Amino acid sequence: MTPEELSDFALELPSATDDEAFGPGATVFKVEGKVFAILQDATAEGPAQVTLKCEPDLALHLRDQYPAVGPGYHVNKRHWNTVLLDSTVPASELREMVEHSYDRVVSGLPKAVRERLRLQRG
Repeated sequence: MTPEELSDFALELPSATDDEAFGPGATVFKVEGKVFAILQDATAEGPAQVTLKCEPDLALHLRDQYPAVGPGYHVNKRHWNTVLLDSTVPASELREMVEHSYDRVVSGLPKAVRERLRLQRG
């Protein structure tokens, strides 16, 4: 999955927005003002990467399953994973990771907001 494809997918989720809150080269995806993904551009040192919120046990499982998945970069390493967009993680798995991150963030929102987003998502 390319960074552009990941960005397009993330923005399809209800109420998802993006900005460069941390400066150029890092696109931050939010739902209701809460971060659910951080997409960093490729650098001379490596490919683009995305940091996603994740349930702690699943985070460990994904790190074991894919060499491109590691502890979150500059975030709580227990609750976040960083995934290198080097084509070693299948696109379908990346989409699931993005949706899981979004769902984790939505679950912490007020009930009325959760219900509205659930209805928008279908």
